Amino acid sequence: MLDFIGTIVLVAAIIVSINALTGAMPINLSQRIAVSVGAGLWTGLAAALAAADLFVGTNPVGPPTIGTVIAFPLVATAVAASILPSVRAALLRMPMPFLIGLNVWRVAGGFFLILAAQGRLGGPFPISAGWGDIITGVLALPVAWLALRGQGKALAWTWNAFGMLDLVVAIALGVISANGSPLQVIHAGPGSEAVQMLPWSLIPTVLVPMFLIVHAVIFRQLARASQGAAALQQ
Repeated sequence: MLDFIGTIVLVAAIIVSINALTGAMPINLSQRIAVSVGAGLWTGLAAALAAADLFVGTNPVGPPTIGTVIAFPLVATAVAASILPSVRAALLRMPMPFLIGLNVWRVAGGFFLILAAQGRLGGPFPISAGWGDIITGVLALPVAWLALRGQGKALAWTWNAFGMLDLVVAIALGVISANGSPLQVIHAGPGSEAVQMLPWSLIPTVLVPMFLIVHAVIFRQLARASQGAAALQQ
């Protein structure tokens, strides 16, 4: 039953977030469709690889495969934004309050705690990832509201750093607690086993890269705002 509910919530989070992000970008309809289709195909690929047990730590290709799936969107976005001014502009012109508020989906990190209670996750990974996501998600709307009013810049910096660090730590803990992985350091029952399989594998392979990109864009927007404010004071 939990997997059924998780599938509904995660698929909804992915679909709504992708459509919201493409809708917030200052791009034309054909570009918006292309981005949505590309994101959908990537999500389908991630789901297919998980269904084939290619993310499982005991599979020799598991760790490098899931690592590649997590890293590729990050690298591709960074490269595209670096060499294509249109991509960089599309990312940086999305409203910051919207990007912050999108993180409200992170309250679904409570699933990690439930999976741990059921004995399907173990060690520090579910506790760190679960509570980190919940805190980030709960604070997202208040921080977004302040940003909309042009207030709380210091809070936005702190919230954004915490939200990004939570994702980075979750990835690290997931990797070193994956049973059978050559990188395993933490041996704690099932470790991160549940997130190596559907539907929970959609979190590290689709949602985590998406939110890391969102955090990076927010950081850049905050930095530009600070530079602009400093220039006005000179």
